[in-house]
Amino acid sequence: MKYVLAQLKQYKKDTVLTMGFTTLEVIMEVLLPFITAMIIDEGLEKSDMPAIFRLGILMLVMAAVSLFAGAMAGKFAASASSGLACNLRESIYIRIQDFSFSNIDRFSTAGLVTRMTTDVTNVQNAFQMVIRIAVRAPLMLVSSMLMCFWINRKLSLVFLVAMCFLALILAGIMKKTSPVFKETFDRYDDLNASVQENVTAIRVVKAYVREGYENRKFRAAAENLYRLFVKAESLIAVNNPAMMLVVYGCITAVSWFGAHFIVSGSMTTGDITSLFSYITSVMMSLMMLSMIFVMVTMSSASIRRISDVFEEEPELYSPKQPVMEVADGSVDFDRVSFAYKHGSGEAALEDIDLHIASGETIGIIGGTGCGKSSLVNLISRLYDATEGSVKVGGTDVRDYDMEVLREEVAVVLQKNVLFSGTILDNLRWGKEDASLEECRAVCEAACASEFIDRLPEGYDTWIERGGSNVSGGQKQRLCIARALLKQPKILILDDSTSAVDTATDARIRRAFQIYIPGTTKIIIAQRISSVQDADRILVLEGGRINGFDTHENLLETNEIYRDIYESQTKGGGDFDQAG
Repeated sequence: MKYVLAQLKQYKKDTVLTMGFTTLEVIMEVLLPFITAMIIDEGLEKSDMPAIFRLGILMLVMAAVSLFAGAMAGKFAASASSGLACNLRESIYIRIQDFSFSNIDRFSTAGLVTRMTTDVTNVQNAFQMVIRIAVRAPLMLVSSMLMCFWINRKLSLVFLVAMCFLALILAGIMKKTSPVFKETFDRYDDLNASVQENVTAIRVVKAYVREGYENRKFRAAAENLYRLFVKAESLIAVNNPAMMLVVYGCITAVSWFGAHFIVSGSMTTGDITSLFSYITSVMMSLMMLSMIFVMVTMSSASIRRISDVFEEEPELYSPKQPVMEVADGSVDFDRVSFAYKHGSGEAALEDIDLHIASGETIGIIGGTGCGKSSLVNLISRLYDATEGSVKVGGTDVRDYDMEVLREEVAVVLQKNVLFSGTILDNLRWGKEDASLEECRAVCEAACASEFIDRLPEGYDTWIERGGSNVSGGQKQRLCIARALLKQPKILILDDSTSAVDTATDARIRRAFQIYIPGTTKIIIAQRISSVQDADRILVLEGGRINGFDTHENLLETNEIYRDIYESQTKGGGDFDQAG
């Protein structure tokens, strides 16, 4: 709860004003039945018209004040609850930005989306109800009870019995429903995951005619959620009959005993009239409190899920006194081992000892799952080495400010991502203030200008989310251009020219020598032709270094490299097949 309330920030004033206006509204409403009793006893029964007129005017003023206070309380409650939800979503989003890949893997993308949407909405609704009804209901309840005891102490004991009975019912409901709601909101993650996976992979779904299977999978998740909600709501449904039993029981008891008190002369007609008004107020307060209990029960599960995000400690963080400058593009792996799950015994990389000089062009080649991407991910510190150290510019990557390090390491990943916006917007991810001329230059180097210039709107062409309106090769070239715009000290291409033809691939590599001659270039590729002109080529097998030398020397000394070369040049098979 402390994480949620900390997000009130600038809306604390609105919260206090809501409670203040609600208090004023309750005071006016509590006094109105008392004035009604005075009109009956002192005006009607004594035929005192001036008193009736005077007290009637007072009632109108109090009603107007109550109406104004209620309207203002509603306004400030809406502002405070919406503001809390806005701040909460923003804080969760900012927190997620600090997460490492392993942190995000523990929650899943769908789970984080559910927390920022459904769970925050539950908290928003509960908070709005709490600052209004949770203030109004107890105040109304206590004030009405005090007035009832002031009118007739013995008759008011009926309310105490009713409240104890209702409290037991509500406690039982909360105990039963709380774990059900927790499981319900966890199932929302499965539902969102099903939708996200289907929409993201819609082309594959349609290509393999799997719409029926996906529909059945979604239906199963939706029906599971339905069953849990029915179970929870069935338990909560007990609340209304119990409430009605208490209300009608109190009315019956007060009518029966009140009649005896009037006959005996210990109560007036005005007293019993006002007492019925207070009965209604007490019962309505109890009903509102029961609604709050239900809402709090639902939102408590959401609060715990949101708190999990805030309590999750990012595994990667900058040191207290970080190095703020990367000296050059040299890269050193000193006896590095790495596993995605610490202690699992499944190492992606083992005993990597590798030294790359600044400005070198290094090719990396190897079979599927040999650790190529894992190796380069350690350079920009997307993960930390399990053993050993990775140095960039002679300094351990863990000693750098992470933003400073990543500004100097440009990575074009296997899964290229473009964002909704123009081509220029996407290019300027590499450099926010880049001019059109700078963007043209990097696109020329990445061989992207040739298709951009053919577009009717050129660099102002709109890119759909994920780059769905451009081809795979065009997307790769735009991502390379975006990386070049950073003018990094290290450029990593993780199989990022696989969708372009060999001639274009060769032109891009030649352009690197002209456009970024001093940059260290690390090229992961499946094609020998993409790396054979590199200064040195690293051959990986099973997470270990199998060879590290020039193209010519590897052909003579490295069997794996020679087999790959012969299989590709002689057309004997694809990368992962023997020649």
